[in-house]
Amino acid sequence: MATFPEDMPPALDGGSIAEAVAAVSLVDHHCHGVMREPLDRAVFESLLCEADAPGQWHGSLFDTQVGFSVRRLCAPVLDMAPHSEPDEYLHRRAELGVDEVTRRLMRATGISEFLVDTGFLQDRVTTPEDLAVLAGARAYEVVRLESVAAEVIAECSGNTFAQTCRARLEAAAHTAIAFKSIAAYRVGLDLAPERPSDADVLIAAARWESEIATGEPIRLNDRTLIRFLIWTAVDLGLPIQFHVGYGDADTDLARGDPLLLMPLLRATADCGVPIMLLHNYPFHRHAGYLAQVFDHVFVDVGLAVQNVGRRGAASILAELLELAPFGSVLFSTDAFGLPELYYVAAMQFREALATVVEERVVQRDWSESDSRRIVRMIGSQNARRAYRLDS
Repeated sequence: MATFPEDMPPALDGGSIAEAVAAVSLVDHHCHGVMREPLDRAVFESLLCEADAPGQWHGSLFDTQVGFSVRRLCAPVLDMAPHSEPDEYLHRRAELGVDEVTRRLMRATGISEFLVDTGFLQDRVTTPEDLAVLAGARAYEVVRLESVAAEVIAECSGNTFAQTCRARLEAAAHTAIAFKSIAAYRVGLDLAPERPSDADVLIAAARWESEIATGEPIRLNDRTLIRFLIWTAVDLGLPIQFHVGYGDADTDLARGDPLLLMPLLRATADCGVPIMLLHNYPFHRHAGYLAQVFDHVFVDVGLAVQNVGRRGAASILAELLELAPFGSVLFSTDAFGLPELYYVAAMQFREALATVVEERVVQRDWSESDSRRIVRMIGSQNARRAYRLDS
């Protein structure tokens, strides 16, 4: 395990590998907003990981890898000793105030750009603009396809659904940095690769409209309409993110294996659109394979990094890098609600990257100059290229 000082001076052109990793700016290519209101312990714990809330049987969610990491890493940023007790930590958090805690933690991450999915509980968390101000960084919107479809079906008839969706997504493409699909949550990733016909889309939209009229919630669970949204996004040319693997109890993990996307990946290979596979754990080796065989596929292990602990983070990153081309690997937090999750994800990712790279250098598999180049690529350069952030 690499020695990873908590506060390192810039050292990209000298010093240890760990110093170079500590100094590199990160592009968080997939995240969410943060809560602005004070949180009691139960709500705070419910946001730590994918569990809905502290439960009857498991006890406190501070007793998880991420809960321990928050107390170890975040407490010093709030002027507390590492491993301070949860109630002491939350008391100090309340004493400083939500905005001050958010500013301290977010600005200490070394993240320069945030690509923010605005499709989940957007009325409860910061906008990309607010997040940018708090973090002292830049932020861009990622538009969730299923959320746009839900807005459209609530306002329009099934007959005008396709036309209105196309117009909404085209308008969004002028300001958004990417699109995202949560097909894994709704229908699974085993999607037919063909573009659905206009007639099939019309029939599916009318069926969805009828279901809503009978009192069903506005929730898109139709494979034809999700395929329609994905192909509409492909036509607009922005990168498309897919949730893969690890998530809350609302997803069926068995249907979230990225290998299920192979037919769609073949169909989109020549469209000039990067496909971003998010999270991937526990299928990260599958994702690494897909990144190797499909030039337009990019991968990360966001969300897992903060949840598996510091040693686990190094292991899964090393496993991702077994097959994934180094130019396909990105950093993300998938943080939601708590600024602590951004900080823990960034710190544990940096430590994991330093550990993996140092081992390669020590074993003489990589030169030191190559290792520093790969650190910059994974930290930010790959994302900048794939999302055209410098355009």
